[in-house]
Amino acid sequence: KLLFTTGRCGAMRIMMADQGQEWKEIVVDFADWMKGDLKATCVFGQLPKLEDGGFALYQSNAILRHLGRNHDAYGKDGKEAALIDMMCDGVEDLRLKYVKMIYQEYDTGKDVYIKDLPNHLDKFEAVMAKNKTGFLVGDKPSFADYSLFEVLLNHLVLCSSCLDTFPSLKSFVEKMSARPKIKTFLDSEAYKKLPINGNGKQ
Repeated sequence: KLLFTTGRCGAMRIMMADQGQEWKEIVVDFADWMKGDLKATCVFGQLPKLEDGGFALYQSNAILRHLGRNHDAYGKDGKEAALIDMMCDGVEDLRLKYVKMIYQEYDTGKDVYIKDLPNHLDKFEAVMAKNKTGFLVGDKPSFADYSLFEVLLNHLVLCSSCLDTFPSLKSFVEKMSARPKIKTFLDSEAYKKLPINGNGKQ
């Protein structure tokens, strides 16, 4: 597998690592990206791009869903798959709020964002507490769990105490971090040298 990235790929990396997949990542330099040659070949003019043999796929969540289908991480039936889609969309809503703060409002809006964060995390806490398996849906990680895990890791860098009042989410992060292949990946130099956000703010 080839993964062309500019940054928005954390959940994919973690998921592929946990599933024992090997991939080669090509990090596209911003200056090269701005030349426009690669951009012109992308369906929506943006990365990431997953290449698997002759198959090419764009859009972060489409790639996650593809990986979910291929690695038994999309629920056991149609209803579970629908709930996983719902949770993935919920994670995406939180991710977009985070990205907006990081790139547009960091200096003026960071404190307000952190103060309001419990009003977003409590929804995931309620779902996780109700399911009682340690995952969002079903009894094993889905692609939505990998997405939530990555978003929570980023938020713990932003505010190390943000999960202190959310025991189910805190336990989830500890459980996911302890999965052997994820632990190996998170401890790797390849992971540690990756910037959390393209503008250096975290």
